[in-house]
Amino acid sequence: MVKCWTTTEPISDSDVRPLVETPESGAVVVFLGIVRNHAEGRGVDSLEYEAYPPMAEKKMTQIADEARTRWALHRIAVVHRVGHLSIGEASISIAVSSAHRKEAFAACEFVMDRVKADVPIWKKEHWSEGGAHWVDEETRRA
Repeated sequence: MVKCWTTTEPISDSDVRPLVETPESGAVVVFLGIVRNHAEGRGVDSLEYEAYPPMAEKKMTQIADEARTRWALHRIAVVHRVGHLSIGEASISIAVSSAHRKEAFAACEFVMDRVKADVPIWKKEHWSEGGAHWVDEETRRA
C-alpha cells in the first residue's frame, strides 16, 4: 500500500505511522522534515511551499512505488505540507514499514531524497533580515 498526499494543515508522525504499521512489520521508520531557522548562512523566519497537488501527489506516488520495487517493503505513506510554515513545523512526514530495519531506513532516505529533487513543490525562504527568495533547482538538490 502506498498513500501520498499534500495538505495545508499541520502534519506530524501520527499522520503517517498508523497507515504503514502491519502485524508483519518488524520495522517502521518515520521521518519528519522540520522548518529550521537558517539556510545558506542566513536567518530564516518562515517558509512557504507551493504545489499543484494532483501533479505533486502523482510524482510522490511514483517515487514510493519505485521504492517498493527496490526493497521488500510493506507500506509507504508520504504527506507534504503546502502554504506558510513557521520555524519548528513539519513540512514533510514519511513512514515506511518492512520486516527489517535496513530496508525501511534505506527506502525512507530514498523517498526523501527523491521527493526533494523531483517532486514539483516549490519552497520560498523568508529571511530574518527581510526579503525572501524561491529556492532554485541547484539548491534544492543539495
